[in-house]
Amino acid sequence: MPANNNEELNAIREGVRALCAEFDAAYWRKIDEEKGFPEAFVSAMTEAGWLSAMIPEEYGGSGLGLAEASVILEEVNRCGGNSGTIHGQMYNMFTLLRNGSEMQKSYYLPKLASGELRLQSMGVTEPTTGTDTTKIKTTAVRKGDKYVINGQKVWISRIQHSDLMILLARTTPLAEVTKKSEGMSIFLVDLREAIGNGLTVQPIANMVNHETNELFFDNLEIPADSLIGEEGKGFRYILDGLNAERTLIAAECIGDGRWFIEKSAAYARDRVVFGRPIGQNQGVQFPIAEAYIEIEAADLMRWQACEEYDSGKSAGASANMAKYLAAKASWEAANACLQTHGGFGFACEYDVERKFRETRLYQVAPISTNLILSYVAEHLLELPRSF
Repeated sequence: MPANNNEELNAIREGVRALCAEFDAAYWRKIDEEKGFPEAFVSAMTEAGWLSAMIPEEYGGSGLGLAEASVILEEVNRCGGNSGTIHGQMYNMFTLLRNGSEMQKSYYLPKLASGELRLQSMGVTEPTTGTDTTKIKTTAVRKGDKYVINGQKVWISRIQHSDLMILLARTTPLAEVTKKSEGMSIFLVDLREAIGNGLTVQPIANMVNHETNELFFDNLEIPADSLIGEEGKGFRYILDGLNAERTLIAAECIGDGRWFIEKSAAYARDRVVFGRPIGQNQGVQFPIAEAYIEIEAADLMRWQACEEYDSGKSAGASANMAKYLAAKASWEAANACLQTHGGFGFACEYDVERKFRETRLYQVAPISTNLILSYVAEHLLELPRSF
């Protein structure tokens, strides 16, 4: 299991911090204010090779694992940035890397590594099914050398800044499969060809500067070789990406939590009220100390999930638990930070309110805390399925 003082991981931390120093709080504040996309930051991360860290060397990447990827995203958030603008390419790529054909990998991975193409989007969630993925209604019907896609997706991120999208669709009707997890397939959709030719994108305004959309598929035709892996096995394939996603989100939350803790501790040391630093008061100290303890505990589960995933084991339980613990801990750290700053916590110039909104997202996405509790109850405690 990697340790925080691992020499290689420390080198990654230092490298990411050096790049993030070029994109200070004022940069992120301006992006948030304008509801913009940090194109300069994403380009810099791509050019520095951080977004291709997990792509094997033979395809132009560095051949690193999920552990190293998690450190990259953690440090972005710990430096005050928002790694939600780049994390999609990391976890989406695992679905292609682990299940794509050699032809698909040889063609796409070098272009992703160089930045010529971006794979920032994954189309799974639907308006009427939510996280009940096995009941998705978007269909893909094979017609000759093409698949025809019809249906709808929601909360699909970064479409406007992605060239490709991983799409989950049902290729065999639910009524015709023996297990509801069968009959779904994964496709790699070229958004440059699809948008306006059967795919319509409707942006969703939201409380966080998180570029997300509703998608409408109306007889979208895609080449048959867009299929990743074997038809009907898509649900199993998508789990590779989802477990990586949850582990990386956990790392992002840990980065957020450390930002909140460092920010609140510094303010508590410097802010003097009634003739003494407010950090001298236990009522101020204790919430910050508790947040620190919880972040450190969540970090241990993050490393367990990374170790299992990188060694090829099923990381479902540890990935889910890491995400649950880290999201909860970062949210408590956010509350402690806002309370420590008092009224100044609501002032945009302190950046607390921005990060407060950003980290709150992860109580809901990419999987809600309630669904993780249901997973643990059913799969680890062998309790009856609740839904």
